[in-house]
Amino acid sequence: MYACQELLCCAKEYSLNKFQELVSTEEFTSLPFGQLLELISSEELRVKSEEQVFQAVAKWVNFDLTARKQFLPQLLERVRLPLCPPKFLVDTVSENALVMEDVVCRRLLDEAKNYQLLQLSTVTRPTMQGLRTRPRNSDKFSEVLYVVGGFCKGAVLDSVERLDSGEPSPSWQPVASMIKKRCGLGVAVLNNLLYAVGGIGEGGILSSTERYDPATNEWSKDIAPMLTRRGDFGLAALDGFLYAVGGYDGSISLDSVECYDAGRNEWTRVAPLGSCRERLSVSVLNGCLYAVGGLDRAYSNIVERLDPRVGKWQVVRPMSTPRGSLGIAVLNGNLYAAGGHDGYSWFSSVEKYDPLTNEWTAVSAMNCKRDAVGLAVVNERMYAVGGFDGSRSQNTVEIFDPEANQWNLHSSMNDRRSFAGVGVIRMP
Repeated sequence: MYACQELLCCAKEYSLNKFQELVSTEEFTSLPFGQLLELISSEELRVKSEEQVFQAVAKWVNFDLTARKQFLPQLLERVRLPLCPPKFLVDTVSENALVMEDVVCRRLLDEAKNYQLLQLSTVTRPTMQGLRTRPRNSDKFSEVLYVVGGFCKGAVLDSVERLDSGEPSPSWQPVASMIKKRCGLGVAVLNNLLYAVGGIGEGGILSSTERYDPATNEWSKDIAPMLTRRGDFGLAALDGFLYAVGGYDGSISLDSVECYDAGRNEWTRVAPLGSCRERLSVSVLNGCLYAVGGLDRAYSNIVERLDPRVGKWQVVRPMSTPRGSLGIAVLNGNLYAAGGHDGYSWFSSVEKYDPLTNEWTAVSAMNCKRDAVGLAVVNERMYAVGGFDGSRSQNTVEIFDPEANQWNLHSSMNDRRSFAGVGVIRMP
């Protein structure tokens, strides 16, 4: 059963990566409605533009117009029309008779036109952000790596830096500082906005949340706080929600998990972990949330996986090495765990998890030891940012080349940081 599920995931991943090739085949028009809806709903759909997604939907519907026109509103809700050029909206979408005949479709078209007209407004733009305004993985966008807060020389940081991969000679640049100083925080990107959640501040463990808009270079604090104070916890975005996992509340390690709905601006409790853990890390692989490593009474190599559709955590193969304060990220369908420590040693070692085989294997170690390291993937390359080497916090950055199985040093940050958060935003 496990192998069958992973094979289905691989088939889906292939369709997402080769979507335009799929659209050009005869098999595309034979896809069931549910399968097409799932594909065009995915963050990982590889297309050069949302115009391609609209044209694919139109092709599928027109193949059997009588039976399929009823599905157009649901499909069009998954097309990110606000990201289409105004000329395309006017010349193509507005000229589509099926779109103009349907109330829901016309509303979606109006939403896209309004977004194009009002997206420069610093007041209106954040309230208009949503699933349809968030870019997918695409060569059309540059990916910008943000490193947020952290700890250095006995001080908690509020500073933030960014590295724009689209620049000819990328270098780290400071941006607006957070409203609160935070280390051991959770950082994730939702609707192309950067969230800094919880962590340890100057007054103790935090539950507060703030959000950064790269278009305005401003942080806003009108975001609901978590239900529980959390430091040294895991945060990740999945299916349009944020998940805050485990951590430390100032007294005990936590097994609780909560989910943030940006549309309602509220957190709700969801299925807890199987064990209490702080200093764990979380990431998303094949539509599931993975909680990796951490500390309760001892440092752990445990790995748990949550499928939101099932609503229950499942234990999978543990890491080879117990690690806390590790960095994790997903690259080429594998989950990487890097650095961290076990209470005795600081690690440079790295291992990767293959969901097809349910096995962990060692890969090349980083150039230096990195506890409390930030790990992120930018343009299909994995960055290890900062961390603590056993003596002091680092400002160095390394990039992993999976084909060569080698880490290479990159330009250093302006500030030394450990226990920082990292996130990647796609910018047009």
